[in-house]
Amino acid sequence: MSCFVSKNSIVRKIWGKSDTVLFIFAGASAEFALNKAVDWLYYTGKLPSDPIGRLFSTVTYARRIIFSNESEALKAIDTMRLIHSDVENSRGSLIPDWAYRNVLFMLIHYSIASFELLERELTVDEKHEVYNVFYRVGDRMGLKVLPPAYEEWISVRLVHLKEDLAKSEYTDDLFLQYKKHLGVVRFKVLLEAQKLVVPNIVRDLLQFNSISWLKPVVPFYKFSRMLRFDDMIKKLLLPKAYMKQIKELDVH
Repeated sequence: MSCFVSKNSIVRKIWGKSDTVLFIFAGASAEFALNKAVDWLYYTGKLPSDPIGRLFSTVTYARRIIFSNESEALKAIDTMRLIHSDVENSRGSLIPDWAYRNVLFMLIHYSIASFELLERELTVDEKHEVYNVFYRVGDRMGLKVLPPAYEEWISVRLVHLKEDLAKSEYTDDLFLQYKKHLGVVRFKVLLEAQKLVVPNIVRDLLQFNSISWLKPVVPFYKFSRMLRFDDMIKKLLLPKAYMKQIKELDVH
């Protein structure tokens, strides 16, 4: 049976390394806190009670889609849509289509930004491939007004950033929850990682400065992977409760 994403696809390379996925996670956690529709996840109470687990859940679904055959991937997408439909029915209103698009757009942006930070610059064709994979996910979910190609997406993404993000009481509370669940040191590392991959609009809304002390550490970390010291670094910086899940992110 055919795979939803080709086995030699750049998308599998991006999502097959825990380092890259963790930076995707970091960037998305920053931008998601600014999403004007974040109150939907506060409605269920799951996000503030376990923000790390909730975001890992999103990552797990994305990886399940990317590394499954066509049938299993489509089933995962349908399940994801059904879960959101249940929340909509419970609240008695619909999640805005633009809110779904924003989450999809985050996965596209941070897939590219994280890989380029840790590995190399992607070619135009590879960026097209990243976009096309997530376009198919969005199309299966029934999202409307999806740009047909990567070039068109760039300008639409900018409009979304300008119109659909805002700092709110949910933003402040969510960052407090990150700090509570990660601890002070890990939380500071998260903030520095976020600075490296978020767009300027996100950085400005969160009042981040443009300098991250983590930036000069990245080349050292890349070198540490060659010496197989990266696992030790992850154990020092990441919550023990999630180490098993983090190790499972590496596809060998």
